[in-house]
Amino acid sequence: MAFDPQRTTMTRTEAARAEIDVGLRSYMLRVYNYMSLGVAFTGAIAMMVATNESLVMSIASMFWVFFIAILGMGWMAPKLMMSKSVGTAQVVFWAYAGLWGLVLGPTIWVYGQIDPMLIARAFMITAATFAGMSLLGYTTKKNLSAFGTFGAMASIGLIIAVVVNWIFIQSAGLDLLLSVGIVLLFSGMTAYYTQAIKRMYYESDGQDVTVRKAIFGAFILYGAFVTMFVWILHILGMMRGD
Repeated sequence: MAFDPQRTTMTRTEAARAEIDVGLRSYMLRVYNYMSLGVAFTGAIAMMVATNESLVMSIASMFWVFFIAILGMGWMAPKLMMSKSVGTAQVVFWAYAGLWGLVLGPTIWVYGQIDPMLIARAFMITAATFAGMSLLGYTTKKNLSAFGTFGAMASIGLIIAVVVNWIFIQSAGLDLLLSVGIVLLFSGMTAYYTQAIKRMYYESDGQDVTVRKAIFGAFILYGAFVTMFVWILHILGMMRGD
C-alpha cells in the first residue's frame, strides 16, 4: 500500500486531540472532585457548629468579622493558588471552605429551627442549577468572556446594595429582588467560570501547574455554589413567611 503523508498527518493530529481530550477530562474531573469535597467539608463544619448553640451565638456576634475575612480571602486566594506551591493552594482552599463552614453554621441553625427540609430543598435546587449551568459552560461554543466582565461588576453592585438594604432600608421586597438577582447572576457566572476553567487547560502543562489550576478552578466553582445555596435558602425562607 502506498504511503500517504496526508493521512499520516491526520492520524497524528487525531491522536494528539484524543490525548488532549483525555487530559482535559481528567483535569475537569479533578476540579469537580476538589469542589465537591470542599462543599462536603463546609457542610460538615456548618453542621458541627449548628449543633452547638453557644458556638452559634459566638460566631453570629462576629458576623462582620467573618464576612470581611471571606471577602479578603476570596481576593487573595487566586494569587496565592497560582503563584505558590500545590501545598499552599490546598491550604488556602481548605481554609476558605472551613471559614465558609463557620459562617454557615448559624444560618443552618436558624433554618433548622424553622424547617430542616428548607436546607435540603435549597441544596437540591442549588445542585441541580449548578450542574445544568456548569454543563452549559463546558459544552457551549459561545465565548462567555463578556458575561464574565459584566458579572464581576454586577456582583460588586449587588453586594453593596444588599449591605445598604440590610443596614439602612430594610425592605423585604428589595431583599427578595436582590436575592433572586444574586442567584441568577451566579448561575450565569457558573457557566462562565466552567468555560474559563476549561480554557485554562493546556496539555503541555506540568503536573504541578495542572494541579494548581484544578484547585483554583474548584475554588471559584465552589464560591459560586455556596453563594447560590445561601441565597436560594434565603429565598425559600422568605417564601415560607417565617
